[in-house]
Amino acid sequence: MSGRLVLGGAPLGQPGDVGPRLRSVMETADVLAVEDTRRLHRLATDLEVTLTGRVVTFHESVERARLPGLLEALTGGATVLLLTDAGMPSVSDPGYTLVRAAIDAGIDVTSVPGPSAVTTALAVSGLPVDRFCFEGFLPRKGGERRSTLTALAGERRTMVFFESPHRLADALTDAAAAFGSDRPAAVCRELTKTYEEVRRGPLAALAEWAAEGVRGEITLVVGGAPEVAIPLTPAELAAEVAAEEAAGATRKDAIRAVVVRTGLPRRTVYDAVVAAKGS
Repeated sequence: MSGRLVLGGAPLGQPGDVGPRLRSVMETADVLAVEDTRRLHRLATDLEVTLTGRVVTFHESVERARLPGLLEALTGGATVLLLTDAGMPSVSDPGYTLVRAAIDAGIDVTSVPGPSAVTTALAVSGLPVDRFCFEGFLPRKGGERRSTLTALAGERRTMVFFESPHRLADALTDAAAAFGSDRPAAVCRELTKTYEEVRRGPLAALAEWAAEGVRGEITLVVGGAPEVAIPLTPAELAAEVAAEEAAGATRKDAIRAVVVRTGLPRRTVYDAVVAAKGS
C-alpha cells in the first residue's frame, strides 16, 4: 500500500496560527521533508511537539536529489509531511517537483492548509480581492523586471508579488513607471510578526518611502488596471440599457451591466435613461 504526501501550512510568524491537525501530523509523520531543519525544531519546540519521524532537508539546492528517496518512502507506505519555512509549500517555495512526482506515481497527495502570505496580504491590503493573480518574485535584473511589469500594465486583476527588501524601492519605482504613479498598492512587511507593517498608498509615494530602507519579508499588492471608459452618446447608453431590459434584466440590473461594460459612472448612464424616457 502506498503512503501519503501531506503539504503542511507553516506559520508566517506566529506559532499559535498552527492548528491541532498540523501538530498531529508533525508528531506522527514517518518522514518530515523541510526547507530548514533549524526552523522545524524551533517550531516543534514552540508547539511542544515531539518529532518521531526522520527529518530530511528539502530546499531548492537539493530538491531534485531528494526526490528518489522520498518517492521510495511514499511507495513503501510512509506518510511524508512537507513543510517550508512559512506558508504553503509550492507557492514560490519548494514542493512542486515532489507533488508532481507523487501524483505521477499514483501517491495520495493531501494538505493541512494553513497561512499564506499571498491571501493574508490581499485581505489586509484594502484593494479589490474578488479577482487576483499571483506573480511570485519579480526578476532581479532591472531590465527584465521592467519588461515584466510593462507586460502586466493592462492586467485588470489585483496583483500580488514577493520582493526582497533590498530591491523593493527599485521594484516600486519601476512599477510606478509601468502602471502609473497613482496606481494604488500596499506593501505588507513581516506579516503576523512582531514588527508587522502594512503601508498603503500610490506606487510613487511607496517608492519614495522604500528608498529610505526597508527590512523584513515583503509581500507587495498592486491594484489592477482601471477600466477604460467606452465613449457612447446618451442615446446609445439608453439603447444599451433598453437591450438589457429586453433580455429580462430589471432596470437597476440593466444600468449596472452597462456601467460595468462601459466603465462610465452610474450617474451618467442613469441620466441617459431618464433623458431618453423624457423625450
